[in-house]
Amino acid sequence: METSVMRPELLIVADTVSREKGIEREQVLEAMELAIQRAGRAKYGHEKDIRATIDRKTGEVRLSRWTEVVEAVENEDSQIALDVARRFRPEIKLGEHIIDPLPPIDFGRIAAQTAKQVIVQRVREYERKRQYDEFKDRVGEIINGTVKQTEYGNLMVELGTAEGLLRRDELIPRESFRNSDHIRAYIHEVKDEQRGPQIFLSRTHPGFLAKLFAQEVPEIYDGIIEIKAVARDPGSRAKMAVVSHDPSIDPVGACVGMRGSRVQAVVAELQGEKIDIIPWSPHPATFVVNALAPAEVTKVVMDEEAGRVEAVVPDDQLSLAIGRRGQNVRLASQLTRWDIDILTEAEESERRQKEFRKRTQLFIDALDVDDVIAGLLVTEGYHTVEDLAFADQAELHDIEGFDEGVAEELVARAQDWMAARERELEEKRVALGVSDDLVALEVFTPRVLVELGEKGVKTLDDLADLSGLELVEMLGSELLSVDHANEIVMAARAHWFEDGKAGEGAGEAKEGHEETTAPAASKSAPQESPEGTVIDAESTEAPAGVKDDAAAEGEKTND
Repeated sequence: METSVMRPELLIVADTVSREKGIEREQVLEAMELAIQRAGRAKYGHEKDIRATIDRKTGEVRLSRWTEVVEAVENEDSQIALDVARRFRPEIKLGEHIIDPLPPIDFGRIAAQTAKQVIVQRVREYERKRQYDEFKDRVGEIINGTVKQTEYGNLMVELGTAEGLLRRDELIPRESFRNSDHIRAYIHEVKDEQRGPQIFLSRTHPGFLAKLFAQEVPEIYDGIIEIKAVARDPGSRAKMAVVSHDPSIDPVGACVGMRGSRVQAVVAELQGEKIDIIPWSPHPATFVVNALAPAEVTKVVMDEEAGRVEAVVPDDQLSLAIGRRGQNVRLASQLTRWDIDILTEAEESERRQKEFRKRTQLFIDALDVDDVIAGLLVTEGYHTVEDLAFADQAELHDIEGFDEGVAEELVARAQDWMAARERELEEKRVALGVSDDLVALEVFTPRVLVELGEKGVKTLDDLADLSGLELVEMLGSELLSVDHANEIVMAARAHWFEDGKAGEGAGEAKEGHEETTAPAASKSAPQESPEGTVIDAESTEAPAGVKDDAAAEGEKTND
């Protein structure tokens, strides 16, 4: 019985498909073997282990049945008992196979069609895998392609052996392409999906502008100049921050080029998009000032915790700093990753005067002093009565016009005012019915306890019924974080558990925190921040980032 058939044409087909599809010849032959194998199973039984091999040199096709040698047979079609197998091969061992050659299959019309579908499907899978492996590491590159199809503004771009999708929202406004047009785009994402690799292109991505400059400016390509950040309003305006690692090379001048030749090449590709090239600085204040160019900035006040910057500009520079429809300040904010507020010098001066009057009036009302003394205190940097109550009297002596007696009297009045306020808040807490159990938690100041009572949280159970997020919404995110609020709520729930379990439940919730509740604070002690121990909702401080003349010396300012 003939057990093989010579099919040299299979090797020719494999070579042709490999060359046209760009996949390995071995993978095409494996697909053919799988097709013959499936046809063999269809003829001899799907439960049988039928395998096919194609000789890589001659094209000889062999079909065989493999039977595994096992101790106990579970599938008679593909397994054989060891004692039975040794009748044929005495030396055989468990786990080995008995291989029986089978006669070649005479492919009928249906079998041939099935085999073709198997081969096409497997070749397509290999092709998709090759495309994904080729493009997954090319994210962030610029690629040249040809527009193959347009549909509802979206472009299908031919990229050699693959296709990319350029969505309408990734196109620069007012630009249009037709079929067969050449196009350059930025590969910003590659996904391996069921229908094959999806290559997403963009012409609006900030990385597209950066890569265009890398192509035009040799110093960027060589790493001498580094692009630190890019912000774009596609088709309209862009800002790019650059820094030079060679002190002898001007990064801005190198990017602009002789008579603007380099930057103009990029502008032409981006449909006339105006590009501001600014020097990057490691100092945030300087970087913000540079980013707001061409507007002149006279002063910058930064609030690092809130991530906000107040930039003060001359009155006649306000519109330039903001830009058309807020474009300049918006791009500067994206570039620096700071929230930027623009103020004129007149607005900033008026606000500082208003804040000065407010703080002065606070001291006048609380300490019963005249406006001269109150003004001196504010000028010297005392913003709240608490600041004064715990001030070093030696520092107060140094204020011009203050002797030892005046300093002692001011501190005493401040402490008396705080004590009176504490008594008033305590009386109000009792009147609202806020339980002593909430006080015993030692995480809330009297002011916060009163605020909780006014909002209906008067007992431990009331507090325990809240979630951490609800507590944050009630008191404000500037007062405490969600994690801290969760710890407080878990501490309030501790009495719900039985003896030993109470400590365990609270301990698990507080895992990773060194301390969740603070020791009892003195009634006259200054209140700490949420990251500390005691939560205080009352603040007479100025808004974040607002400082008077005396306090402004310690701020990050750029004149």
